[in-house]
This record gives sequence, C-alpha cells and structure tokens, in this order.
Amino acid sequence: MRETESPTPPASGRFDIRAIAAALPERATTMLVDTYLTDRPAASARVFRVYRGTPAHYHEGCDEYLYVLSGRGTFWIGDPADEAEFGPGQLLFFERGTVHALPTLIEEPVVFLSVDTPRRAPTDVVFLDPAQGSPDRFMARNAPAADPGPA
Repeated sequence: MRETESPTPPASGRFDIRAIAAALPERATTMLVDTYLTDRPAASARVFRVYRGTPAHYHEGCDEYLYVLSGRGTFWIGDPADEAEFGPGQLLFFERGTVHALPTLIEEPVVFLSVDTPRRAPTDVVFLDPAQGSPDRFMARNAPAADPGPA
C-alpha cells in the first residue's frame, strides 16, 4: 500500500475526526490528501486537507457535502461571482456536475469532512481547463507512485 492510500474502510465504526485530520501531512505535492472513512456504493465519507487553491472543476458521479472542520478560504459554486469566504462549522453543498472552486486559502490547515452521494470515485474530477489540473495532480491517492530510483 502506498503512503497516501488508506486501508479499506470498515463496514461500520466510530471515527475520531480530529485525530484523522491531525494525521494528514503538513505538505503535499497534490492539491489535497484524503482519508476515506466509508466507501460504499450509496455514499462515501472522507476527511481531506487542501494544500493550495483548487481551480474550477466538477464531479460527474456524485453530489458533495463539505463540512468545514478547520481553516478559512474562499469558495464559489456555479459562478465565480458567487465567491465567498468559508470557515469552521459551515457546510458547502453542490450537486453532481456543478462547477466549483476553492481559489484562496486564508487560514490553514483547511480541512473538510466530505460526504459524497453516491460514492465518488477518487478519479472523478473534471477540470474546466485541463492545463490547471488532473486527477493525479488533484488527489494524492491518484498520484503516480514515487520513483524508488536505482536498486
């Protein structure tokens, strides 16, 4: 298992969200790093940390609920003119196919609890401008394994 992969999520359980969030790395080469809590066809739940602004993108297969655990930034849903600040305790929601972006990180770490219905495949991210992102640059679990170098 790669360092960025999570073990298979349990069928049920209790989760220490603060501890899971605290275990996310301080830095990442991708836009975010996540840990799955549940991963079922009907829904998936994850904790993820955002490391840099995310350009306009959407998800083809799921609605997304983002509960802000920590940090502050700006987010827009559907229209860049909708950009507004978010902070802990707020819930951001958008349906599948809705373009959204997180242009600015104001206070770090920016960590979300995400619930996706139905389950969101890790590669389900479509950037409006493919030059600004791809699944392997978006999420650490999609990044190619590091080259171990000569044996």
